[in-house]
Amino acid sequence: MKIVPMLLAFVSLALPLTANATPADDEFQKLAADYIEARLRTYPEDATELGDHRFDDKLTDYSKEARAKELAAQIAFLAKLKAFKNTDQLTGANSVDFRILKESVEGEIFGLEELKSAEWNPLTYNQSLANAVYLLIARDFAPPEERIPNIRKRMEGIPRVIAQAKANLKNPPRIYTETAIEQVQGAISFIREGLAPVLDRAPEMKKTVSPVQEKTAVALEQYKKWLQDDLLKRSEGDFRIGADKFRKKLRFSLASDLSMEEIMERARADLAATQAAIYETALPLHKQYFPDADEATLADKKKVTTAVLDKLAQQHPTDDTIVGEAKKIVVEATNFVREKDLVTVPDKPLDVIVMPEFKRGQGIAYCDSPGPLEENGETFYAIEPTPASWSEERKNSFFREYNNYMLRDLTVHEATPGHYLQLMYANQFRGPTLVRAIFRSGTFIEGWAVYSEQFMAEAGYGGPEVKMQQLKMRLRVICNAILDQSIHTANMSEQEALDLMMKEGFQQEGEAVAKWKRARLSSAQLSTYFVGAAEHMELRDRAKAKHVDSFDLKKYNDTVLSFGSPPAKYVRELMGL
Repeated sequence: MKIVPMLLAFVSLALPLTANATPADDEFQKLAADYIEARLRTYPEDATELGDHRFDDKLTDYSKEARAKELAAQIAFLAKLKAFKNTDQLTGANSVDFRILKESVEGEIFGLEELKSAEWNPLTYNQSLANAVYLLIARDFAPPEERIPNIRKRMEGIPRVIAQAKANLKNPPRIYTETAIEQVQGAISFIREGLAPVLDRAPEMKKTVSPVQEKTAVALEQYKKWLQDDLLKRSEGDFRIGADKFRKKLRFSLASDLSMEEIMERARADLAATQAAIYETALPLHKQYFPDADEATLADKKKVTTAVLDKLAQQHPTDDTIVGEAKKIVVEATNFVREKDLVTVPDKPLDVIVMPEFKRGQGIAYCDSPGPLEENGETFYAIEPTPASWSEERKNSFFREYNNYMLRDLTVHEATPGHYLQLMYANQFRGPTLVRAIFRSGTFIEGWAVYSEQFMAEAGYGGPEVKMQQLKMRLRVICNAILDQSIHTANMSEQEALDLMMKEGFQQEGEAVAKWKRARLSSAQLSTYFVGAAEHMELRDRAKAKHVDSFDLKKYNDTVLSFGSPPAKYVRELMGL
């Protein structure tokens, strides 16, 4: 299969490291290009997200036959990688990317052969419902006249995806079906109302799209009714994937040398250490806020920490103000990074938005960066408003969690110098293949964001008040890893989970309830934060030890970010650590 022009354009940007390519390099690059071309055709929404717009009119085929064909293709390709005889002759990025690709293909096979999410997870199909159209709306990558025909074709394909979902889904966990219903309602609203930014710019074409738009909305309404009246009644599956599958999925998700048992052991030890650190930070603030406190009170570590956190939580945003506050904080944090010379900040657009309704239900915020092939794309820092069904008491609890100081730490994580900055760097990485562009390490990405919270706090951002939130967020990261493993391998109950988050992690009830939901809707992902942060801190410690007299934080951070988003073990190798 020949390399398509889009891939050639990317390869032409390769770094000098391929100047003296070996025959093994050439062989691997062709192998990788063939694999990636097939993958982008199989998952056209992923191609769009990457910035390859050749398949913008297509949707993924979720039929049983298509999934069987894809599994066979993945197995056949893995056999080719295993038969590759000259791995020791691979140079530069190819040496690392070969291993990343092999591990990723093994993970794909596990997903198709053992996890089989298409049979029990209705959220699987949401990538091809509203989100497939949203990807053509969100960024102004081409004139409306070019995008609208593809928007129409994707909407015309949605009934097929719905039919496949109905045929495939058997016995989902109830929480998945309930969340799918919420998101499909958001999809209906988006199809009816969210296309205007593009359609209104081409009124003549809008007339031809409107009937399809309404037909698609009706199809989604019927799908929602089916989810409510049929699938929900038989949604009795267990959201716990079990120890065997969890262990395997964890290995593929983390791409880390740490075992499941080592992660839990480290998390338990780090929980105690971080609780001690947050108390030490809270103590002087407690003396400031409560000058009449007696020695017995000051000696009660949990009581002191809780009192200070409660005091800080009194200053908080609302659904009406949180996005505006986040926009101000983005500017504040960016200026701080530049003033302190912590890492080079790219000059790329970042827009803080209200999270689209069809994406809600799985987290308070996310960073949505453009794909590495997207020439003109902005990054979105999206924040979810509280659900309309929540009581005022629960909403207030939630915003006490995401108070003015926590919002600063959250913005560091999602924006600068966290996800926004790191993913901008990743988009600038140019290797001889698209392996690192497609198979980004979630552990590296989330780990960097948590690590960025730490070096910002170390530099004094926001003072001790924000340091309190950073340590509280660190406790959350630790609890995430404990929750993730305990829920799926040790039958942790809801009450046990809430007790861990609220009593050990000092979380508000609203946050703890939301996290219990998220923990049931995912497996292995919540561990990426803790493991990734630990790996980033270990990397920095190694670099400091190696360059005792010449360590420069900005130079170090820039170097770590220069390799794209590979697993940390490969960054360690590339940096000679």
